[in-house]
Amino acid sequence: MILAGDPCRPGATPVAGGVNFALFAAHAEKVELCLFRDGLEERIELPERSGEIWHGFVPGLETGAEYGYRISGPWAPEMGHRYNAAKLLIDPYARELTAPLRWDPLMQGGGGPMRPDRRDSAPVMPRSRVCAVEKLLWNSPATPWPETVIYEAHVKGLTMLHPDVPPALRGTFRGLATEPVLAHLRALGVTAIELLPVCAFIDDRFLVEKGLRNYWGYQPAAVFAPEPRYGTREDFRAMVRALHAAGIAVLLDVVFNHSGEGDGAGPTLSLRGVDNAAFYRLAEGGRAYVNDTGTGNTLNLSHPFVLRMVMDCLRHWVEEMGVDGFRFDLAATLSPT
Repeated sequence: MILAGDPCRPGATPVAGGVNFALFAAHAEKVELCLFRDGLEERIELPERSGEIWHGFVPGLETGAEYGYRISGPWAPEMGHRYNAAKLLIDPYARELTAPLRWDPLMQGGGGPMRPDRRDSAPVMPRSRVCAVEKLLWNSPATPWPETVIYEAHVKGLTMLHPDVPPALRGTFRGLATEPVLAHLRALGVTAIELLPVCAFIDDRFLVEKGLRNYWGYQPAAVFAPEPRYGTREDFRAMVRALHAAGIAVLLDVVFNHSGEGDGAGPTLSLRGVDNAAFYRLAEGGRAYVNDTGTGNTLNLSHPFVLRMVMDCLRHWVEEMGVDGFRFDLAATLSPT
């Protein structure tokens, strides 16, 4: 059973008696919520649309539930639309994913410029996970800016070969929060650590075909969710608390200039299948992607909802995850002017 729900809070929001789902998809014709239980997929059509937001409320659903979306609409690349209900989509507001993203041929949205790829991508796609939405109190350090010493670091790079970090914790948020790493940072006089991208990202096709992985993380696929290979949402929070207790602020390198979906030949993971014409800056009537970033696409922050998503994401990392500040990757490309 599904009820009308509330359009005001995008994402999956647990409330009394169930979970509310709301998704921006301005050009969609139908939005199906896909719930995964015991390995089976249940598809439920969202019953209501308020303006450009589709929404519904599932009674009895709880935190931890796994879900995704399938969205029907026009396949008309010449107009900027690339809907393909065969592709399971990550919620753009997903706060956690069930597994890392690694390119697979089933993720391809198009079978060519004129037709969609009808293969089901669900077998290779991670699920979005329903998480509690809660603002927490954080004991952030108050080092004056002129006295701040910023240390740029990679979660895996800083911890993977450290001899005093337990092997099971190396390359993870929890590993970065261990006393040997904290002692090292304190000895250097560090007052703020700037982490290279920690949002969920994809291992690109050209890397997978070479048997490699995306090390740096600059191909985001779910900007609200921590990268699963580094740990869980609570692992990230535990890391922040440990760093704060050591007097070290936490800054994130965030990527809002593009996504890991690439150009028209790239995979359909989330934004492309939700509303390609809204989320990306397009050219040639919609057929081609503006590529100011050199990665195949450029996010359209001049669109009101895309800008809202970015602002909601920043608030999420501050209020729910304890982050103290941000470094914006390719900041000059965030505005078309």
